[in-house]
Order: sequence, then structure tokens, then C-alpha cells
Amino acid sequence: MQPPIAPFRQFVVKVASRCDLACDHCYVYEHADTSWRGRPVVMSDETAIRVANRIAEHADEHRLEAVHVVFHGGEPLLAGIGRLRRFARALRRAAESVCDLDLDLHIHTNGVLLSRAFCDMFTDEGVRVGVSIDGDRPANDLHRRYANGRSSYDQAIRAVTLLRDDYPHLYAGLLCTVDIRNDPVAVYEALVELRPPRVDFLLPHANWDHPPLRPAGRDTAYAEWLITVHDRWRADGRPMQVRMFDSIILSALGGESQSESLGTRPSDLVVVETDGTYEQADSLKTAYDGAPATGLDASRHSLSEAARHPGFAARQSGLASLAEACRRCPLVTSCGGGLYAHRHRTGSGFANPSVYCADLFRLISHLTASERRSPAAPVHELPVATLDALASGRPTAADIAHLSAPQLSRARQAMRRAAAVIADRRSWSILVDAERTDRAAVDDLLSHPYVHAWADRCAAAGPALDPADAGHLAAVAAVAAVRTGLAVKVAVPAAGTFVHLPGLGRMRTGGQEHAEVEVHDGSFAVRVDGRWLSEDSPLWEPVRLIEAAGLRLLLDDVDPYRDCHGPAVEDRLTDEAAAVWSEATGAALASLPGDRRAAMRTALRVLTPLADATAGASSRAAYGALALPLGTDPGTAARLLVEHFHRAQLGALLDLLDLTGGDADRERLLTDAYGLLSVADSLTQAEQDRLTSAIGRIADAALPAPGRRFAARLAGAAADRTAQVASGRR
Repeated sequence: MQPPIAPFRQFVVKVASRCDLACDHCYVYEHADTSWRGRPVVMSDETAIRVANRIAEHADEHRLEAVHVVFHGGEPLLAGIGRLRRFARALRRAAESVCDLDLDLHIHTNGVLLSRAFCDMFTDEGVRVGVSIDGDRPANDLHRRYANGRSSYDQAIRAVTLLRDDYPHLYAGLLCTVDIRNDPVAVYEALVELRPPRVDFLLPHANWDHPPLRPAGRDTAYAEWLITVHDRWRADGRPMQVRMFDSIILSALGGESQSESLGTRPSDLVVVETDGTYEQADSLKTAYDGAPATGLDASRHSLSEAARHPGFAARQSGLASLAEACRRCPLVTSCGGGLYAHRHRTGSGFANPSVYCADLFRLISHLTASERRSPAAPVHELPVATLDALASGRPTAADIAHLSAPQLSRARQAMRRAAAVIADRRSWSILVDAERTDRAAVDDLLSHPYVHAWADRCAAAGPALDPADAGHLAAVAAVAAVRTGLAVKVAVPAAGTFVHLPGLGRMRTGGQEHAEVEVHDGSFAVRVDGRWLSEDSPLWEPVRLIEAAGLRLLLDDVDPYRDCHGPAVEDRLTDEAAAVWSEATGAALASLPGDRRAAMRTALRVLTPLADATAGASSRAAYGALALPLGTDPGTAARLLVEHFHRAQLGALLDLLDLTGGDADRERLLTDAYGLLSVADSLTQAEQDRLTSAIGRIADAALPAPGRRFAARLAGAAADRTAQVASGRR
């Protein structure tokens, strides 16, 4: 009996073996391997069909749920629109023969030939597009030129702009090769300006026989370059995914790397050349002529036969395949010895540390130390005009929007801190996959007020974390899969007699401690007592929706983390009670002026009923949620909505700016005054006196400069509002 193999899940299909650029750092044409010279210029239709069938055969044999195929080259667009369309359809036809197989198709290009016609075809065939660009014009022109020396920068920018502006559904990301002669900040800013969903930074391919460019005395020059980029990226609130950084952080938290160049996960990638031959990773072409060759091909051999080749087997044995120095290294689980090709040295083969060993040690140490510290607040700009508008008590929707982006950054940081103390690699990996599929959907989930409140609770607990809180990560992961269309199964622990899915609802499970949740194509089912129950089950209690006056709000009376507001929350309302409460709340919203409703549309998403309360509440940990008492008339509900919405906005502002010198009593005083100012036209005399007193005490305090400005404008707005009310009463 043959030993089990690790199946391939990633297939790099070389549809063209030539390129229209002459990049001098290219690993295909500018390094040791010359096999490209004897290969067909483009892959034939017959070979493409044979390869497609081999991939489907492999997926079926190993019961794979998903495979990732990248059209590559050379320059793959040289294959032409018609041929690429036929290749994509051949792959999809073959994949359809395999039960429930998800085929993820990409193409990676230099962008020179990309056009609307190509993009229209990629839209039809479901092919996402990645583009290689090395940063700003000077950085890109250092290597990515035509054979006659002409720049390719304008064509690359045109291609990325086309994807970003007109075909965002195709825009997969950017690949940037590092050159330490380039300004790291200029490169980073140029890439960010292109608004990619993801950036891959690639260390230049080098090995011990052919070391990388390295200035004298700078053993960690590449690490320092990447650290500069990382620190700016982190300070900016991680505006896009960076696979290298995300992989290091994820593996440091106990997850798996998302890159073949880092971590100890067995390699699952195979290259198929234009003639149908199977090869190991392209990067091996930099080691010696013929290094990636296997002698196997799609016409005569299955992919499982290829997976048993010694070259692939050597990359699937984890720590055992690494040099002794690597196995002893404390960072080995994050580094994994670096990219396999970078370890090569004549005489000892690949049994060496990476030629970038010192760089990787410095980079990984810096990133993991940064992540383990309490993350620094991201840099978010707040225009002075917005600060003044907030102080007036009547901010516009645009002003409120300036507070939402920092709150998303806080939610993402809270999730990372929570993941650092929760030992659940499976759930974390699902979240990473979901984010890779649809970052916006995952951002929306992480921004859910009670998901944020849960993550904050976990992060604050640290080693004393309650197991029930830790288990909720599986529920969050399941909802991420629902929102992004992933197919997963995950065991979610029950809280009491329910399994909770944040933002969706809860399923009654009786006495089960865990329930299996299966997600597929955006729907889910929960296994209870041996039965699979869907949203149609009478045991399912969904989060209800309130739609009124242009707002869509969740009425959440089931989330286990909705108890963050202070006053006791109401348990699940009956359908009749929920209808009455929703009607009163809808009438309250409809009674508000249009500018108030517009501001709320920007930041309010959840309402939770309170039990035995007369006042509303909000929580700094649950931005976007308000808690309101039952049984209030629409007029009272309208006032409570406005007051506590504004209290929540001040809390978000205090997360962004130090207005009080960190004094908790001043913060409470300022919050009270700000809430009262927002409803100044309906204050009783006692409340008016309280507002006046609070503003006076704030004005007398020693405040930081932003606080002094805010307090002065707050006092002016209060005086104006008081005068208007007094004039109306006369």
C-alpha cells in the first residue's frame, strides 16, 4: 500500500511561455533554468482539456472542496481572449463533474495587454485578475521594462485603474517585488493609492550561490525595508491585506500561514507548463537549470503520481525537511525556513537556512512583538470642521462617517487581540479565508456592535478568558462563512440552550453542549439531536428587522453579548411585543428631522430592548447599537434615540481624540452635557440647569488643545440653543 499523499490544491497553469516585457529580475527568463526555450509558446486546447480533466480527477480522488487555479506565464494574456475563454470553460466543465467542487480561477499579468475586452471575458468566465507592479514610477522602472528599455509603468497603471474603477469584482490584488534601493514609503503610498484588496511583497529570488543585493554592513536591509512598510501600514489601520504580514501575524497566533514562502504548512502547489509537464514551484528555476522538473506530464501521469515525486515530498514533511539550525530557531513556525528556493547552495542542496535568514528573523520578531503589544491607535484624520460640527450637537452624516472608519479599525484590532488568547486555529482560519473571499463582508461582521463587544471582552480577559467566550469565535467564523459564501462545517458551543449566530439569530438546542453548523452558498443548517435544522425550523429565533423612515435596523434581543450597555436587557420578545416595540420605534424615527435620520443611517445598525428601564443606553464597546426601554411612547423614544445616539458619537470621538486629558470624571461630564445638548429643545428646567453646570465645569478644567476647542464650541452651541428655546417660549 502506498503512503498517503498531501493533495495539490493550487494549480499554476502556464498558458503562455513567453513575455512582452524583459524584467531583469524575472525568475523565468533571467535565472539558471532555460527550459522555457523548448516549450510551446502557448498551451494548446488539447493540453488544456487534458490538464482540466487531471485537476478534476485529482479533486475527486481526494474529495477536495475547492481548488485554486492561476493562469500564468510568461505573460498569460499573450494566449489571447479566445484561448483563455476556452481554457476557463474547460476547467469549469471538468469541475462540474466533481460533486460540490468550488473552482477559484485567477490570472496574474503584468497588465500591458489588459483591456475591456479581456475584462468582459473574465467577467463572463469568473476569472479574477492580479497585476504585478513594483510601486511608483521610479520603483517600477527599475526592473519592469520592455526589451528596448521603455517603461511599462503607464500601461500597468492603466490596467490597475481599469480594474479598480470599472471592474472591481475582478480586482484580486497586486504583486510587488522588493528592491531595497527603492523608497519603501513611496512604494507603499503608490500601492495604497491603487486601492488593492491585497498586496503580495516578494523578496527578490536569490540563494547562497547568488546572494541578493545587500549594502555593506546591512545584514537585515530587506527586513528594515519591510518593517518601514509594515509600521506605516499598521498605523494606517491596515488599509488592505498584505499577505506576508498577515501570514506572519496569523502563524504567530497559532494559525496557518497563507503563503508558501513562510510557515511550515506542507506545500500544495504544482505548476503545469504549456506542454502539460508537471513542475515544482517556479521559484526553483533560480537554483539551477532543470531544478523544478519532475519528468511527469498530464498526458501520461495523474496529479497524484506527481504528488509522490521526491521533490514535492521534500516540501510536505514540515519541520523534518528543514536544516538543523532552522529546527532549533524559536521562530520556525512563522518562518518555516523561508521560501524553499532561497535555501539552495551547491553541495548541500536545499538543506540550508534561507539566504534571507537574518532578514526573516528581524522581520518576524518585529511584527510579532508589535502584535503582542496593545496595538497602537491607527492614524485617522479628523477635519477641524468635523470636530466643530460634532461640538455643535448637529453633525451631518458626512461628519459621522469620519468616526466610523476608526471604529472599524478598533473592531479589527479587538478581533486580533481576541484571537491571540483563543486557541482555535480552525475558526481563525475560516475567518482568514472569508476575509480573502470578501473583505467588506467580514469587515461588516467585525463591526457588528456585539461582535466587537465580545472581542473586547476576550482581549481584556487575557489568560483568564471564560471558555464560553472563547467558544464564541466558532460562531463568528460560521457567520463569516455565511456572509462570504464559503462551504464549511464548524462545531459551535451552545450558550445555555441555544447556539447563537451573531447578527442572524439563535437555534434552540436543548441540552447539547455543541452543535455542528454547516454553511454552504450563504445558507446554514444546525445539527440538533441528529437532525439538520435550517432557518425554517420553529426552533430558530431570528434577529428581527425594523425598517422605518429609510433606516434598516436589527432588533437584537438574542445576542449573548448585548448585555454590555449597563441596564438589564430584555430577553426574547414575543412576536406581538416585538411588533408593538418596532411600531413605536418606527414612529419615533419617522418623527425626526431628515438630517437626524441621515446621520443615524451612517452609524446606527442595532437596537436592543431594555427590561424595567426608563432611560436609554449605549456602550463604547458596541458602537452602532443603542438600548431602549420597552413601553415608551414615540415622542419619548425619539428623544432617547437622539440623545443616546449622540452620546455614542462622543464616545467614538473620545476613542479618536483625547479631549479630557484622560480624566474619567471629565469624560462622564462631557458625555452627559453632549447628550443633553442634542435634545436641548425638549429639556426640563432641571435638565437645562444640569447642562449649564456641566459646561461650566468643563470650561474651567485644564484640557488638551482639542478638548479646549471642543468645549468652547460646545458652550457656544449650548448658549445659542438655550436662547432659541427661551425665545420660542416667550
